[in-house]
Amino acid sequence: MKEIRIVVQGDHLQFVTELLDRVGASGYTIINNVSGKGHHGFHEGHLLFNDTSSQVIVFTVVPTEKVEPILAGLGPLFNKHSGTMFVSDVAVSRREHFAGR
Repeated sequence: MKEIRIVVQGDHLQFVTELLDRVGASGYTIINNVSGKGHHGFHEGHLLFNDTSSQVIVFTVVPTEKVEPILAGLGPLFNKHSGTMFVSDVAVSRREHFAGR
Protein backbone atom coordinates (compact mmCIF):
# COMPACT_ATOMS: atom_id res chain seq x y z
CA MET A 1 0.00 0.00 0.00
CA LYS A 2 1.04 3.60 -0.57
CA GLU A 3 0.42 6.62 1.59
CA ILE A 4 0.04 9.87 -0.35
CA ARG A 5 0.36 13.26 1.35
CA ILE A 6 -0.76 16.20 -0.77
CA VAL A 7 -0.09 19.80 0.29
CA VAL A 8 -2.09 22.45 -1.61
CA GLN A 9 -3.75 25.82 -1.15
CA GLY A 10 -7.21 25.44 0.32
CA ASP A 11 -8.89 26.71 -2.82
CA HIS A 12 -7.61 23.56 -4.62
CA LEU A 13 -8.96 21.15 -1.99
CA GLN A 14 -12.12 20.29 -3.93
CA PHE A 15 -10.05 19.46 -7.03
CA VAL A 16 -7.88 17.08 -4.98
CA THR A 17 -10.76 15.33 -3.21
CA GLU A 18 -12.74 14.92 -6.46
CA LEU A 19 -9.65 13.39 -8.10
CA LEU A 20 -9.21 10.96 -5.20
CA ASP A 21 -12.89 10.01 -5.43
CA ARG A 22 -12.65 9.45 -9.22
CA VAL A 23 -9.53 7.30 -8.84
CA GLY A 24 -11.30 5.21 -6.20
CA ALA A 25 -9.46 6.09 -3.00
CA SER A 26 -11.51 4.61 -0.19
CA GLY A 27 -11.08 7.72 1.96
CA TYR A 28 -8.82 10.55 2.99
CA THR A 29 -8.00 12.81 5.93
CA ILE A 30 -7.76 16.60 5.62
CA ILE A 31 -5.73 18.84 7.91
CA ASN A 32 -6.57 22.54 7.49
CA ASN A 33 -4.54 25.67 8.26
CA VAL A 34 -1.06 24.25 7.65
CA SER A 35 2.01 26.49 7.97
CA GLY A 36 5.31 25.89 6.23
CA LYS A 37 8.06 27.16 3.99
CA GLY A 38 8.87 26.06 0.45
CA HIS A 39 9.78 27.37 -3.00
CA HIS A 40 7.15 30.09 -2.76
CA GLY A 41 8.27 31.25 0.70
CA PHE A 42 6.54 30.97 4.04
CA HIS A 43 2.84 30.10 4.17
CA GLU A 44 0.87 31.16 7.22
CA GLY A 45 -1.51 28.52 8.51
CA HIS A 46 -4.35 30.29 10.27
CA LEU A 47 -5.56 33.23 8.21
CA LEU A 48 -8.41 35.42 9.36
CA PHE A 49 -10.50 35.50 6.19
CA ASN A 50 -11.24 31.94 5.06
CA ASP A 51 -9.88 28.39 4.80
CA THR A 52 -9.25 28.63 1.07
CA SER A 53 -6.43 31.13 1.65
CA SER A 54 -4.37 28.75 3.80
CA GLN A 55 -2.71 25.46 2.95
CA VAL A 56 -4.19 22.03 3.61
CA ILE A 57 -2.74 18.54 3.73
CA VAL A 58 -4.73 15.62 2.35
CA PHE A 59 -3.65 12.10 3.42
CA THR A 60 -4.83 8.95 1.71
CA VAL A 61 -3.75 5.30 1.52
CA VAL A 62 -4.24 3.48 -1.78
CA PRO A 63 -3.07 0.33 -3.54
CA THR A 64 0.08 0.86 -5.63
CA GLU A 65 -1.81 0.81 -8.94
CA LYS A 66 -3.78 3.95 -7.97
CA VAL A 67 -0.69 6.11 -7.40
CA GLU A 68 0.06 6.79 -11.08
CA PRO A 69 -3.44 8.09 -11.92
CA ILE A 70 -3.26 10.40 -8.89
CA LEU A 71 0.18 11.67 -9.95
CA ALA A 72 -1.09 12.26 -13.49
CA GLY A 73 -4.16 14.11 -12.24
CA LEU A 74 -2.20 16.39 -9.92
CA GLY A 75 0.62 17.14 -12.37
CA PRO A 76 -1.16 20.01 -14.14
CA LEU A 77 -2.13 21.55 -10.77
CA PHE A 78 1.47 21.51 -9.54
CA ASN A 79 2.70 22.94 -12.86
CA LYS A 80 0.62 26.10 -12.26
CA HIS A 81 0.28 26.40 -8.48
CA SER A 82 2.33 25.87 -5.35
CA GLY A 83 2.03 22.54 -3.59
CA THR A 84 3.71 19.19 -3.27
CA MET A 85 2.99 15.50 -2.93
CA PHE A 86 4.81 12.73 -1.08
CA VAL A 87 4.35 9.01 -1.74
CA SER A 88 5.57 6.45 0.82
CA ASP A 89 5.30 2.72 1.35
CA VAL A 90 3.01 1.96 4.25
CA ALA A 91 1.74 -1.11 6.07
CA VAL A 92 -1.87 -1.06 7.22
CA SER A 93 -4.07 -3.15 9.41
CA ARG A 94 -7.46 -4.08 7.90
CA ARG A 95 -6.10 -3.84 4.35
CA GLU A 96 -9.58 -4.39 2.93
CA HIS A 97 -10.61 -0.93 4.20
CA PHE A 98 -8.10 0.71 1.84
CA ALA A 99 -8.70 -1.29 -1.33
CA GLY A 100 -11.35 1.17 -2.54
CA ARG A 101 -13.58 0.54 -5.51
